[in-house]
Amino acid sequence: MSGSTPLTPDEKHEAFCRATRFFVERYAEEIAQGMTDIQLETALKNYLGIFGGSCGPGSLDITYQGAGLKIWASREIHNHVLEKPIFEGMATVRMARELYKIADPADTQLPLF
Repeated sequence: MSGSTPLTPDEKHEAFCRATRFFVERYAEEIAQGMTDIQLETALKNYLGIFGGSCGPGSLDITYQGAGLKIWASREIHNHVLEKPIFEGMATVRMARELYKIADPADTQLPLF
């Protein structure tokens, strides 16, 4: 990604969705019950696995790994060793919680709406 313009929020959203494409189906029961941050972090680590990715003509180049909950994305081939991920650690957990509407049973805050 070095030398290119940063990804747009929509592109980051697309990258996250592609990296976690079947997460909701795989963890449907757990999501329905709600997941604490620790449970969600563990599920994401297991889902992302050791290392993976996808790319193709006209699509984002995406790399991900469960260790550190890291997701990289760029418009061209990137070096995941040298470049900073677009999601990492708790940012990945927060994005999954927001995107997939995963409630946290440990959160005692009442919804405002």
